Amino acid sequence: MAATAAAEAEAAAGDEAWCRETVPRVMELVSPRLPQRDACALLAVSPWCHRALVANPKLWEVRYRVASLPSTFFVLPLLALGLDSRGVLLRCFALLRKWSLAWASSLEWPPRYCHLKIINLEFAQDIDDRHFVRLKEMGCTSLQELELLNINACQKVSDKGIETITSLCPNLRALSIYWIVGLTDLTIRHIVQNCKHIVDLNLSGCKNISDKGMQLVADNYEGLKKLNITRCIKLTDDGLQEVLQKCSSLESLNLYALSSFSDKVYKKIGSLTNLTFLDLCGAQNVTDDGLSCISRCVCLTYLNLSWCVRVTDVGVVAIAQGCRSLQLLSLFGIVGVTDVCLEALSKHCSRSLTTLDVNGCIGIKWWEVDLFVSGPDALECVYPAVFEFLGFYNIFRGSIQELAHLLRNNISFA
Repeated sequence: MAATAAAEAEAAAGDEAWCRETVPRVMELVSPRLPQRDACALLAVSPWCHRALVANPKLWEVRYRVASLPSTFFVLPLLALGLDSRGVLLRCFALLRKWSLAWASSLEWPPRYCHLKIINLEFAQDIDDRHFVRLKEMGCTSLQELELLNINACQKVSDKGIETITSLCPNLRALSIYWIVGLTDLTIRHIVQNCKHIVDLNLSGCKNISDKGMQLVADNYEGLKKLNITRCIKLTDDGLQEVLQKCSSLESLNLYALSSFSDKVYKKIGSLTNLTFLDLCGAQNVTDDGLSCISRCVCLTYLNLSWCVRVTDVGVVAIAQGCRSLQLLSLFGIVGVTDVCLEALSKHCSRSLTTLDVNGCIGIKWWEVDLFVSGPDALECVYPAVFEFLGFYNIFRGSIQELAHLLRNNISFA
């Protein structure tokens, strides 16, 4: 018995020594190579893993807020770890609560949070202005290096909350405030005053932002790379025109579900020589003339023209001739296009185009198109019925004979 007890004690001592000496070395090697969320998950594995990991600065560069957690977790904002497992979160509860209470009482953030780069609070619907105000009252300086802030759908946040949080993030480069419908032009004023380096701005669904807000964006962010103003329904030609004239470095422009702009302003898009992404879904006033101007955006790889009902073959042919790097093109619901535009796409974009949506394009007579010949890389289009479940129809390369055989054996027409 004594020998057994001694052996067990020796084994336990060996395990403890291994955990104390080996685990920290392993964590030091492994954790910098892990995604931030995986590194967070290791915190709950054992006390030894936790002790080894908290010393890793990379672990604290990104903070996630899990929307389902109660606000008591957010004694200090940005506290909850970015974990997907509810079980792991529950095991971390005591640890998080202890940290939050300690930090709140000392009114100081731990040194590990001095290099936060990304904060994602998307759909954290219990977050409101008070949390941001509390941070400011504490004299928080830990967000000085923050580059990306995502508070999408945090509906309780107002203009005041935006003013407070942006005042703590002077080096912010990307801000996403999608679907916070109560925000106004005052929010834009706070952003441009507090954050001078924004290059990525998502205002999607902010229905109360008007041309005044766009004027502020245009005047202060000439180096803007990405702008999303989906469903910003108060905007007019004047506001968008200011942005197009002054933010000439735009690479991504999302105008989804904005039907009030005129063709005059769409023509201005052609001056954005670096543009690679353009979403014009629902642009009911864009015409072939507008697309002819947009075709000067030779770097375009993504173009959504869904429900641009005034467009015809003329405009799409111009796009095919000018935008030869297109990878995705949606013509969904455009009844004015025919096989003519497909032939142009085959001729000019077959080497780059991978996704084409022609659902609802009743002017395209697929069964009349035998092939588009332009060499070994000829563009081949698949009947919509073959891949109807996809919504988007992949354009693929292969044997024209095999394609014809596929169509004959799988497609029937009434």
